[in-house]
Amino acid sequence: MATMPRMKITYATLSADNEELQASFDTAVERARADLGRSYPMIIGAEKRTAVETFEDRSPIDTDLVVGRFPVGSRDDMRDAISAARGAYPGWRDTPWRERLAILRRAADLISERQFDYAALMALEVGKNRLEALGDVEETADLLRYYGDEFEKADGFVRPLGSLSPTERTRSVLRPYGVFGVISPFNFPMALAGGPAGGAMIAGNTVVLKPSSDAPLLGWKFGEALRDAGLPDGVFNVVTGPGETVGAELQENPGIDGMVFTGSYEVGMDLYRSFTKDYPRPIITEMGGKNPAIITRHADLDEAAEGVMRSAFGFDGQKCSANSRVYVEGPVAREFVDRLVEKARGIAVGDPTRRENWMGPVINQRALDTFEKATDEARADGGTIEVGGEVLRDGEAARGFYPTPTVVTGLPLEHRLFRDELFVPFLVVGEVDSLDQALAEANDSAYGLTAGIFSRDPAEVQRFLDTIQAGVVYVNRRAGATTGAWPGIQSFGGWKGSGSSGKSGLGPYYVQQFLREQSQTVVSDEAPPIL
Repeated sequence: MATMPRMKITYATLSADNEELQASFDTAVERARADLGRSYPMIIGAEKRTAVETFEDRSPIDTDLVVGRFPVGSRDDMRDAISAARGAYPGWRDTPWRERLAILRRAADLISERQFDYAALMALEVGKNRLEALGDVEETADLLRYYGDEFEKADGFVRPLGSLSPTERTRSVLRPYGVFGVISPFNFPMALAGGPAGGAMIAGNTVVLKPSSDAPLLGWKFGEALRDAGLPDGVFNVVTGPGETVGAELQENPGIDGMVFTGSYEVGMDLYRSFTKDYPRPIITEMGGKNPAIITRHADLDEAAEGVMRSAFGFDGQKCSANSRVYVEGPVAREFVDRLVEKARGIAVGDPTRRENWMGPVINQRALDTFEKATDEARADGGTIEVGGEVLRDGEAARGFYPTPTVVTGLPLEHRLFRDELFVPFLVVGEVDSLDQALAEANDSAYGLTAGIFSRDPAEVQRFLDTIQAGVVYVNRRAGATTGAWPGIQSFGGWKGSGSSGKSGLGPYYVQQFLREQSQTVVSDEAPPIL
């Protein structure tokens, strides 16, 4: 294993010229490539289970590369995993919370120690560049640490309450639900598996994970770190396979007490509507966004262009928080677009395991088709492709999915490309007359995840903060106009169609969602026990 340099990589890291870090990543990529093609089992209780049928997890960098082979799980496999989680729940629930935290903190330390090896595998599995991949892995570790620290600060969420009599004692206790299902996406394959699962387990629940079939390996590796840290069998289970079978069973099985879903609005809303039947069950959904940035005439335009570029094209726009639409005031519109185009032209696209490439492939052919459809539609409807609009198909890109960073102007503000989430490196820029018009357009969306503004006018900034309908907002952020949240630094959660719970991941209210309150009153003629 590589030794991690002291430099901490987050999504706000602008560059990493640390040669030790770069060499460590290169060495980890060599190890990862030598380990490609392995077969990985499902983890169900103490059992490492295979299946007759398997599927190949192929790299979007080069589809000839088989990252790993995984079982095609069945409904029976998922039922067994839920049963294993239910069997492990009483013991895990009754484990003193400080002991639970100790195990999860050991797992966080192991993830940090293995940061380069896990990040190299992630780069190959989903096409993240080295900084994005290193950040994803370290965020996973920091999520475990942060959620554990918040649980500890709250003293396990036990609080004394008042009493109506000297012979009674009452307290409020937050207690776990039981078994949580976690459905994780491809784009943050470790952090969005490990964060929700970690929050649930810290609270005393057990977990069944169904990772994306485009990125099952890093969810599996998260479980590896948990097992190596001493997590008891059955507390964390992994079942791979299609949503139509294992995902449906996870959704429908009455043995699941709560659910965490990260993915599309359509799938998330279907799950939200159908998950609760006989009685309410908690469901935490994060369902993407169509995230706006506003550029006023009082903006630092170089700062704005840098922040927009990083948020629009980081990981090919495949982030729920990606900046996909911009509203810029007319007097500065042309200058802003010119600066943005210049920065976009400077993006190196190619194999993201190589140091020089900042943008890699999109995840699969469907995503590439979405990109091409959007560029064709923009041209047909009178838009101007300021930069990009092409797919790389020659040389090392021939067997991958490589769009180019694309900026479009000239479309009407009501066009669907200002409304629909695409999840590709495609940015539309619209000209507005005023901040008020920009805010109205920004808020005219089913989504409300992230948003940003660039302005040096304090009154404009305050109006934005008071008016914008989004759960995560940024002002004058060169490191990312709408992206780059980190545990304990920015809470991350959506309003409106972007989220269901009103409580954000990465923040101080997240773990409580995996707990329910019980009021305990004990009355005794003698001195009541200290609760």
